[in-house]
Amino acid sequence: MFSSALIIHYGLHFIAPALIAYLFFRSNWKVVYLIFLLSMLVDLDHLLATPIFDKNRCSINFHPLHSYIAMGIYLIGLLFKKTRILCFALLFHMLTDAIDCYL
Repeated sequence: MFSSALIIHYGLHFIAPALIAYLFFRSNWKVVYLIFLLSMLVDLDHLLATPIFDKNRCSINFHPLHSYIAMGIYLIGLLFKKTRILCFALLFHMLTDAIDCYL
């Protein structure tokens, strides 16, 4: 059975980025959506934790690429055109994971 938290989490990881890409980057939405999907590689830092997955653990500031320092770097990346979409995708990923901490 799917929980509402699971539906919200994966909806924000897959459906919301598709909508953002289509609504704000219509001429290039497929590439932007692909960048959003590739930004999920940031979750590879979960492999450094024991256990790798814990449904009761908040990822924010626990995993290195989900840390406040990393988020600061992602914020700085918004200032540069070449990294703006990727950094926005990473910050959106962090927001999605932060919402999980409260569900």
